[in-house]
Amino acid sequence: MSQVPLIKFENVFKNYRGDEVLDNIDFSINRGEFVFLIGPSGAGKSTIIKLLNRQETPTIGKVIIDGQDVSEVPNDQMHNIRKKIGIVFQDFKVIKSRNVFENVSISLEAAGASETEIHEVVPNMLNLVGLGHKIYRSPQELSGGETQRLIIARALAHEPDIIVADEPTGMIDPKSTIEIMNLLIEINKMGTTVLMATHDYNIVNHYKKRVLKLENGKLVSDKKGGYHD
Repeated sequence: MSQVPLIKFENVFKNYRGDEVLDNIDFSINRGEFVFLIGPSGAGKSTIIKLLNRQETPTIGKVIIDGQDVSEVPNDQMHNIRKKIGIVFQDFKVIKSRNVFENVSISLEAAGASETEIHEVVPNMLNLVGLGHKIYRSPQELSGGETQRLIIARALAHEPDIIVADEPTGMIDPKSTIEIMNLLIEINKMGTTVLMATHDYNIVNHYKKRVLKLENGKLVSDKKGGYHD
């Protein structure tokens, strides 16, 4: 029996005020895959990420997560879809008024976790990303690489099936980039599906995973083993 894809875009078009941002996007990602999403600014990468958790909906076509057409899920049930996805943003989106522990616990609070569960899970997540020793520090005391690891811990806290990383190395130095990539590879080895949008073709070619390439809203390439013109 064939595997049901965890993510499926089925002939997806997306228009913004008459401009076509996505043009007949069609791909599937299976459970446990690590996939890079590449392309220049404006190619449609961010729109694909927004469609995954229904920040946006397709003009035409279907976005299917774990067998469910996201457009057909009632609003009061969308939390069940969003629980399957953890998003790591390029610009960190930390809450500066909360300490490291509280920045991670907020995603568990939103998912309805108990205080006992929060105090068990958060230290485990912070240890996983190498921040266990900074659990009560302010985010403003962290380096760029540490801040990105904090965001990964927050994205992982509710145990999503999918991590979507939107340019996670775009604002950090080369040493921190290696640390973040190694962490994402380890998370993938533990069974979490990873979809990572990036401009950095050096990273893409180093890790030699599957690569989806967008240009002008079209999916122009779907290959394994890095990116080559």
